[in-house]
Amino acid sequence: MTAGLVVLGATGDLTARYILPGLARVEPMVDGGLRLVGVANDDLDDDGFRALVLEKVAYHADGEPDPDVTALVDRVVWVHGDVTDPQTLRTAIAACEVQDADPLVLYLALPHVLFLPVVHALADVDLPDGLRVVVEKPFGEDLAGAVELNAALGELLPEDKIFRVDHFLAKQTVLNLLGLRFANRVLEPLWSSTHVASVDIVFDETVDAQARASYYDRSGALRDMVQNHLLQLLTYVAMEPPTSVAPADLASRKVDVLRAVRTPDHESVARWTRRARYVAGEVDGRPVDAYAAAPGVDPDREVETYAEVTLFVDTWRWSGVPFRLRSGKALSASRREIVVRFREVPLRVFDGAAPTRNELRLQLDPDRMSLHLNVNGIGDPFALEKVVLDTELARQDPTPYGQLLLAVIEGDTRLSARAAEAEEGWRIVEPILDAWAAGVAPLEEYPAGSDGPRRRAG
Repeated sequence: MTAGLVVLGATGDLTARYILPGLARVEPMVDGGLRLVGVANDDLDDDGFRALVLEKVAYHADGEPDPDVTALVDRVVWVHGDVTDPQTLRTAIAACEVQDADPLVLYLALPHVLFLPVVHALADVDLPDGLRVVVEKPFGEDLAGAVELNAALGELLPEDKIFRVDHFLAKQTVLNLLGLRFANRVLEPLWSSTHVASVDIVFDETVDAQARASYYDRSGALRDMVQNHLLQLLTYVAMEPPTSVAPADLASRKVDVLRAVRTPDHESVARWTRRARYVAGEVDGRPVDAYAAAPGVDPDREVETYAEVTLFVDTWRWSGVPFRLRSGKALSASRREIVVRFREVPLRVFDGAAPTRNELRLQLDPDRMSLHLNVNGIGDPFALEKVVLDTELARQDPTPYGQLLLAVIEGDTRLSARAAEAEEGWRIVEPILDAWAAGVAPLEEYPAGSDGPRRRAG
């Protein structure tokens, strides 16, 4: 079996930073090898694209390219053309030279405004039986757009051939949530509002938005991170135990969580959300200009670089537990983790300060897991001290994007979102965006290199 991968937008940032490096370890895992076809309107040929692929994926040993990379590069083909032109798509699919039933992945590594035109163009192409279509986030700009794109894709392919990918779901720590919860008797009985006080899902970055400012100004932190990545993490934290880890069972439980998230109204948006953007400051000793001054940014759009949203999952298990989702750019430190904070003990039997709350922390990058507990002190055996049981998780091989690509080739949809998940995500986020546009929550500011907007009193 030979697999084909057609990358639309093959010279873009997503391809260079994630897709091509992710292929480095995928190639030897594909029986019969992988044939890569790049498509874009750039003035390249086969040799030019081969050089680009080699630059991004080559691992060197004694100065020589890795044999797996060499094998991949030898099968690279370049197709010059308009990605929304049916003839360009026909040429690219034919260039893969795979059998009709063999896996052929069409990866839309494109600006989201091109997704629908490409899908419409595919309707005029004779598609092979083994075709899978991969769509990157953001999946639409709003609920109506997501519904329209889902409908167009549904007319083209069955749901199990559509991959709305989210590489966060391929991270080792995220996958370990399933094992922690559903393979350990000691933890799952505590996983409810009876014992859990709150959950934080955080993705803070020191990187600023300057290099991607023109794109980011059409998106913002809420659309770029919360609507997809962080809501996907929420589903893994809050889902009910599935009957198995088969794709359909996991997808059903994830959708149940999203449908149970309370729809925000203006009152809850004012109380439970914050938005802000950074002004000039310094990050790691490097001066950073204000976001509003970046090329391609329209300051009047008031696009946020920091979004904080507290959501409530109205189920028997999670009633009343706040789930705080937060993401920001140009902050003082990178913090990418899920924090489960447990309730205080029901009775204090030790004198002095109250025991600190137990916490389970799952760090996403690097992958670590830690459990914070109270124990008797060394000096005074009847005083309390906090200890941290910490472990570093093995690095993934291949990388999250490599895992994702391998899953698509194998037809495994567990690392992607179903149609209902994408739509429910917008059902949750769109009212917040509308309320922000109406001025319900003021746009705050924070200096680049700080911890974000100043904490509210009370």
